[in-house]
Amino acid sequence: MGCCLTTCNKKEDDHYQPNTESSPLSSRDGRRRSSYGHQSPQRSTNGYSQRRRLGSSHSRDNPQRSIDSLVLETLSLIRTLVDNDQEPPQAMLALHKIAEKDSGWLEVVKSLIRGIPLTDPLGPAVITLLLDEFPLPTKEALMELRSNLHLSQEGISNMYKQPCQQRNIGVILGCLAEKLAGPNSVSLLSSDVLQYLISNLSVNNHPVVILHSMVALEKFAQTSENKVTINQSLGEMKTNPLVSLEAWSSSDEYAKREVAFCARWCLDNLFMIQGRPFTYEQLVHDNINVMLNSNDVSEYLKISANGLEARCDASSFESVRCTFQVDSGIWYYEVTIITAGVMQIGWATKNSKFLNHEGFGIGDDEFSMAYDGCRQLIWYNAHSEPHTHRCWQPGDTLGLLLDLENHQLVFYLNGDPLPPYCQVFSCTRTGFFAAASFMSFQQCEFNFGAKPFKYPPKFKFEKFNDKGTLTEEEKVILPRHKKLDLLKQVLVKEDSCTLCFDKQANMELHPCGHNGFCDVCSLQLETCPICRKPIIERRELSIRSTNSSTSSPSPEPHTFDRPS
Repeated sequence: MGCCLTTCNKKEDDHYQPNTESSPLSSRDGRRRSSYGHQSPQRSTNGYSQRRRLGSSHSRDNPQRSIDSLVLETLSLIRTLVDNDQEPPQAMLALHKIAEKDSGWLEVVKSLIRGIPLTDPLGPAVITLLLDEFPLPTKEALMELRSNLHLSQEGISNMYKQPCQQRNIGVILGCLAEKLAGPNSVSLLSSDVLQYLISNLSVNNHPVVILHSMVALEKFAQTSENKVTINQSLGEMKTNPLVSLEAWSSSDEYAKREVAFCARWCLDNLFMIQGRPFTYEQLVHDNINVMLNSNDVSEYLKISANGLEARCDASSFESVRCTFQVDSGIWYYEVTIITAGVMQIGWATKNSKFLNHEGFGIGDDEFSMAYDGCRQLIWYNAHSEPHTHRCWQPGDTLGLLLDLENHQLVFYLNGDPLPPYCQVFSCTRTGFFAAASFMSFQQCEFNFGAKPFKYPPKFKFEKFNDKGTLTEEEKVILPRHKKLDLLKQVLVKEDSCTLCFDKQANMELHPCGHNGFCDVCSLQLETCPICRKPIIERRELSIRSTNSSTSSPSPEPHTFDRPS
């Protein structure tokens, strides 16, 4: 979890005036959670105050220099925001004010292209955050941006030739495609933009340019008309570039592994090639007995066909649990860090909630605990404390030990352990799963014991893979369109939960009285999906009462009175 960043929808002064007063946006305003950050606020208070004091010089600079400074200041300060009570940085509020006009929006976007460095692991995610918070651009602003970039198959404006700038353009185009959707997304994907993105898929380009051009195409393809157009363009090429990029999966360069993961995912899910077998059809799962659970995952997380690698390219905080539950003993697994940004990796029970759009993941409730190597924090119950490990880097190995005999958790970075943690055992002592949450553009690979551990503890422990079992059917992770086709064929029982369509709908939400949910799904809800009222209590219904309508309160007088 991270800071609460307020949507900047109130009028502020025209000039950026950093000060120590609280933001004009009160806690009553609508908020969206975001997990962008790097270190705990305890470590950054002095730096935060100093930057705010130094910020007063912005108003004396020329306008363009001021915008560039605001962008870099936002990137720097966003790292410190991890608590819900913290207000957005003044620099971010000032950028939002500037972006309210088309001319200002265009200047801020150009500054994002120029100014976000390649070396910052949070750079692409912060671009997404800012654009998501800004007002929607007009069609005229989009056309002017496209004209300014001079995008084409032959290249791009001489102003934006560096890999970091081309990466940032890919991030911006993808974010706009996702935010606009529909006709505006179709309009943005002109022939020049399409050819520019496809030409960037050459193996001769920098991996980060390839990656974010591919992700941009993926997000444009969320609009069906764009998907057809992209497929036609790829089909007309002598060799589909995604096939060549897929071969990078065994590369020692982690940036290339990101590219290969996304190329394979696109070929399986979006831009299929006739005659190419799906990845799951080519895999041998004989030695895999535990994997990430594709049926216990938030909606936008991508899971590899072997079930051991996961990636998030959405702007939400996506989570997943593994397939095997442990109730006693000492257990250990490892995670290879592919990207160095915000991920919360650890342990969770079934009661832990995946609230991806609110920014809640592993470590954000009393039933889970997580390690955050980007911000150097340990998370439990939505509160964090700093740890002493350095920031993780691609290629690092995170080790995670669960000791149910002594009721403690231990986290290791490349074999170096932190002191034990025990807070999670105050609420639960059994029913744990390996679990993780991912911010935008983050990826890692799990090892549950199917291959040797790099840094195994020097005492006896259990491996998930030695104890878990999966049927051949359970080992198959289907592409999304195939999974959807299967779901359409499933006969749903009349009294099934309206969310999972699996368990019996035996719970009623209070005080609204709506029902139609099973005990597992109801615990994942903070508000009623039907009326959006906050849930105060969940009551179990008799079998007879579950046949009542899911869209109206239960009439059973012994349960509780019908709300007025």
